[in-house]
Amino acid sequence: MASLDKIMDDFEFLDDWEDRYRYVIELGKELPDLADEKKTVDNKVQGCASQVWLVSHSDGAADPVLTFEGDSDAHIVRGLVAIVMAVYSGKKASDIAKLDAIDVFGKIGLVEHLSSQRANGLRSMINRIRAEAQVLAA
Repeated sequence: MASLDKIMDDFEFLDDWEDRYRYVIELGKELPDLADEKKTVDNKVQGCASQVWLVSHSDGAADPVLTFEGDSDAHIVRGLVAIVMAVYSGKKASDIAKLDAIDVFGKIGLVEHLSSQRANGLRSMINRIRAEAQVLAA
């Protein structure tokens, strides 16, 4: 899976939205498939037009480091999941709780190109991850 720095660097080289759109789809193709037994109601993200599943893992520390797995039934959304995971995976819960990935999506010029449904779904993914991190960091 690509690091956030690599993703942001790659976006700088892509001039038009079509190339960026294709790149997001490529990121989604690189995302490992989520096992079917993890595609449960509890792991499903509410508020997404597409089906999206997120699974978090904690190292169990007082301020745990969280890692994430995710998947979607839509190619572009799988790419968005990959970017969200690059933003948050491997960080401490207290840092995740403070970090709004929408800012990252704004910096790479994606937010303004998402439909309102996709943007709402993206916010739902981010809010779920941050809410879970806030509970674990408390």
